[in-house]
This record gives sequence, C-alpha cells and structure tokens, in this order.
Amino acid sequence: MADADLQPKKPKKPAKARNPESEALLMALAENRVAIEGVEPEVDGGRFAVKRFVGEPLTVEADIFCDGHDEIDAALIFGPAEVDPSKWSEVKFEFVENDRWAATVTFDRPGPYRYSIIAWRDLYATWRDEAKKKRDAGKLTDLELIEARELVKAAAGSGRGSKADQRGLAKLGERLDKLAEKRDADGQYALMQSDEAIALLEAAGVRTNLSRYPGAIPVWVDRERAAFSAWYEIFPRSQSGDANRHGTFDDVIARLPDIQEMGFDVLYFPPIHPIGKTNRKGKNNTLTPSETDPGSPYAIGSKEGGHDAIHPELGSFQDFARLIEESKKHGLEIAIDFAIQCSPDHPWIKQHPEWFDWRPDGTIKFAENPPKKYEDIVNVHFYRGALPSIWYELRDIVLFWLDKGVRIFRVDNPHTKPFPFWEWMIAEVRKVDPGAIFLAEAFTRPKVMKRLGKVGYNQSYSYFTWRNAKGELTEYLTELTTEECAEYMRPNFFVNTPDINPLYLQTSGRPGFRTRLALAAGLAGNYGVYSGFELCEFLPVPGKEEYLNSEKYEVRAFDWHAEGNIREDIAFFNKLRNDEAAMKDFRSLAFFNFWNEQVLYFGKRTKDLSSYLLFMVNLDPHHDQGGHFEVPLWEFGLPDDGTIQATDMVSGNILNWTGKIQHWWLNPQDRPYAVFKLTR
Repeated sequence: MADADLQPKKPKKPAKARNPESEALLMALAENRVAIEGVEPEVDGGRFAVKRFVGEPLTVEADIFCDGHDEIDAALIFGPAEVDPSKWSEVKFEFVENDRWAATVTFDRPGPYRYSIIAWRDLYATWRDEAKKKRDAGKLTDLELIEARELVKAAAGSGRGSKADQRGLAKLGERLDKLAEKRDADGQYALMQSDEAIALLEAAGVRTNLSRYPGAIPVWVDRERAAFSAWYEIFPRSQSGDANRHGTFDDVIARLPDIQEMGFDVLYFPPIHPIGKTNRKGKNNTLTPSETDPGSPYAIGSKEGGHDAIHPELGSFQDFARLIEESKKHGLEIAIDFAIQCSPDHPWIKQHPEWFDWRPDGTIKFAENPPKKYEDIVNVHFYRGALPSIWYELRDIVLFWLDKGVRIFRVDNPHTKPFPFWEWMIAEVRKVDPGAIFLAEAFTRPKVMKRLGKVGYNQSYSYFTWRNAKGELTEYLTELTTEECAEYMRPNFFVNTPDINPLYLQTSGRPGFRTRLALAAGLAGNYGVYSGFELCEFLPVPGKEEYLNSEKYEVRAFDWHAEGNIREDIAFFNKLRNDEAAMKDFRSLAFFNFWNEQVLYFGKRTKDLSSYLLFMVNLDPHHDQGGHFEVPLWEFGLPDDGTIQATDMVSGNILNWTGKIQHWWLNPQDRPYAVFKLTR
C-alpha cells in the first residue's frame, strides 16, 4: 500500500448554496426545540386506541424538557377524531417531577377521539422568575423592564386568546408605558407580577419554539356499561317453569322482576335462532337424540331461517320487541350471542357454498377442536371466494339486530376468526351506534385475548374462572389493572358459563359459590353469572368441567327460590356496586396485607376517598380463616396509631379501628366475605 493511501483525506467543504430540502429539515428541527418523550398511555405507538368510558378520567403523562434553563409549558390537545386538530380543546399540563408532566381530561359522549401534546418555551414565566431573583438581590434594571413591555406587546400581536384577552393586553401595555414614563420601576414590576398579567399572558402569550408530539393518539370512549355491568345469562327456552314446555319470550318477560330483584343490568341469551336438525345433539351431548330433543342453540339455521331469524317456539319479532321494552322498564338491557357458525341446514350453505369448506369427496367439513368434534356445526371461512361478501353479510347481521334494539353482543369464539375482520366490522357498527358493546368469549392464549381487546372488543372473558389461590389472583389482577393491557382490555369475570362448570364450584359447596361471587363482583368492573349459580348448581359430567344435564341440549325447569340459594348475596353485591362510586373504577384496585394465605384482602376507592371499600374473602370454603390485617390509615393521612370508622356493609355495624393492625375472622358457613367502608 502506498504511503499516500495512509494519509487522511481532506474533508469536503460544505456547499455554500442552500439546499431547499436541507433547509426545510433545519427549520422543522429548529422549531421543535422542546423534547416530548415517554408518552403514556398509548397502545403500540398509537396503532390501537386507548379505552375510556364517558366521565372516566384519562391522565396523560410525558417527559417534557428543553435545553438551557428557560421555563417551559405544555398542553394536552384533544378532540373528536373527525374534528380538525386546530379546533381541539386544550388542557394545561402540570409538572410532576424529574421532567415528568401530567394532564387529565374526561369525555362527555361515546365515540372516537384523539389526543396529542404541544410544548413551548415560556419567556414570560422565565422573565417573571429571573426578575424576582434579580429584584430580591437588588439588581433589577430598566433593561429587564423594557423586556417585560416587549413581551406584552408581542402577546398583544400574537393573535392568541380571546378578544377580551387582546383588549386586556392592550390596556396592560398602556399602563406599563405610563409607569415607564414616570420611571416607576416598582410599579412596573408589581404589575408584571400581578395575577392579572399572569392570566393574560398565559391565555395569549407568545408560545416560543412551539413543539409538537408527532401524530395523534387514538382514544375510544364507551358508554359506561362497557366498563361497568353485571350480567345474568339464561336460556330463554328454560324459562317456562315446566321442563316439558319450551319457553317463550313471554316467559322471559314474566321472570324480569325476579332478575331485577337480584340487581343485574344485562340479561344475556345464547343464540335465539332456528336450530338445525341434521346431526342434532341429544341430552348430555349424545349423538342419538329423541324426536323431542330441542338440539343445541349453537347449531344455527334451518328451513325457518338463519342468523336473522328467531326460533319459532320462542316467539315472533313483535314478541322480541316487547321483551326489549319490558326489559328497559326493569333496568335490564338485552345481550344476545353472535355465534358465527351454522347447522348443516343453514340457508347460507345452499345460497353461498363458497363461504364454507368442502372435503375432496364433496361433503362439508364439520367443526372440530380435536379431540372434540361438533357434528351439528359447520364453520364459515373468511378468505378465498368468501372475501369480501361474508364480511359484509356478517356485518349486516349485527346491524340487523342493532336495528331490533340489541346493543350488546357476546361473541362466541372470536379468536378463531380473523383479527382484521373484527377490526373492520366493529368499526363499521360503531359508525351506526358508538354505544354498541362487544364481549369477546375467548379463553385462549394471553396475547390473542389482548389483541382482540386492541382491535375493538369492549369487554373480554378472562382467566379469572380458573384463578383460585391468593397468589395467582393477586398476580393476575395486578397485571390487568396496572400493566399496558389496562388501557385497552376490560375483563368480564364470569363465575361460570354453560360450557364451564369449574372444579372449584364442583367441590366447594354453597360457601364456594359465595366466595366466587364476592371475588367476581368485588374485583371486576364487569362480571357475570350463568343462571343456576344462584342455586349453587354444581353436578358435573364425571371427570369434566361440564354440567350434567346441560341446558345446551335440553329444556330444563328450576325453582329459582329453592332452599340454599344465594340470591341475597347477589343482591347485596349488585346494590353495593351501584351505590358506591369506588366500584366503577377497576384500576383503583389495591391489595393490602392480610397475614393469611387463605384470605384475599383488597380495596377500591375514589380519588377523593368519599367512597373507600375494603374486602376480605375467605378462599377456603371448608375451614374458618382469619388473622391480622393492615388498615390503610396512611391513605387518609392518619398515623399508624390513628383511628378510623369502619362500617360493616352487610350488617350495618359501625366499628372504630384504632391502630394500623387489626384482626378479623371469616367463617365460610356463616359468611365467607366481609366488606367495610372506611370514613375518616
């Protein structure tokens, strides 16, 4: 290698001519002088919406800082997604600590919103701070006062603020000029530090180096029921009171006062459509039905119609409309199942064979979840020749029922259908009714469940049904309330379902049912029970988490007030949930120390502490459990030896707890839970 090759090359001289692209970049970078980082909440960088309900606070936090020592300010800008950002509302950020800032807003109607952040150098606040320091040190000069008057003049010409603000600034400038003519430095200083000047310059002052967070973060705002609801699931065909007579919508109407008495607000039906006869299932899921077996309602479709029809034995659309209206009078909203599956008799199979999978021998492929096989059901597919027609058809089915007065849909097995379909379909429905609610019945892998929440589902089934021990409940609820999923996934804690008869309920007796009720209703914003739970029904198919003599395959009759029922417990928790504002804030959940692994101890509260509840639940249905526990006196600003009033919300007894450590005992046969309201 030649020596010349080892010599450093002379740097190229920068081009003197201005490059338009380079200068545009320079100016953009120069203007965005204030750094805005670490914005929370945002889901996948703004790909999906953060969720809130009407009236629920959205607190946005960000790291906001600038070079040098000038004062800065920032604002959260937000508004409906369809509104031009220049017309959005604005809320000022407040400094928290270590360059962290926060701002809180609420929304007054359901729908899509967006938010972003702006920040700027506040030269007036900087002047005010530095001028005070100089004056206190006896070093304030006429030059600083000239700068002050220039700040006011610049604000008066900024075009910001209201006309009243501009008039106020003009008058402020005139008064400053008169004081300057009199060489009244103290008067100028006092006026520039006055509340009047602060208000005017905050409203209309120049925002120097106005910087913007790139893009806008989507927020979806729901009506309250999406985040706070108590579901009661029934099979309408089992409401006649006679196992030999198929129930009707009129029979359901007759039961409404009874359901209202327990305090539920959502009444949910499995599919109410015509049921196919091909491969119909018999009692206990047998393949040999009798002539009178009604079949599974999930085998949707027959010669009477498909997803836009009603099973003839339930009644007519006029009967259904009457049920909707009567339910409203009893404080109940009807939810129906949206199950995208078909009986082999469904009209779609002949009308649209391209929507289904066919085997090489020309037979249709039945639904399977090996080793399970559902011979009475076939599934549609979403791609190949079915795209996009099946997408539009399914959307229109939901819109059809929306037009019939249904605004809540529990969706069967959504995790077996494409994510893009759900994102599109839910968005389409929301264009018609932003108050529509979708519950994802997906007991599947965690990331799949979370993705369904991201693409639009308002509520989600969860793993609560199988979380029984203190450690696993605490860990799971901490994840749901504090990790990122809390921004987009709202769990609905179902204690049981027609498909799931949990082992805990099979082995725990009446105390176990009361325990699981206390956990679901106390922990979650949304929870649900499948009817029969209030009767402590538990008989399983031997060795399985399934109900013996399941309503999925037969009409049944129940004595809804049979001895041993827990209706009183259900009514208590539903009333507590509606009476106490703390119960509406799922994310306020906190766990406290109770020195016994068999007792789950947690609390919920409002920000102002006007509603502060403590729950103790005995997880052991067979033995008394108790121990010492910690009273969160610190949250009321009380010392460890302070006194606080605790009202037993069940008995009404009022206790005075003095000291942070107290003791309680829970007898599962008497009452496996305790609920206290703290009042300072």
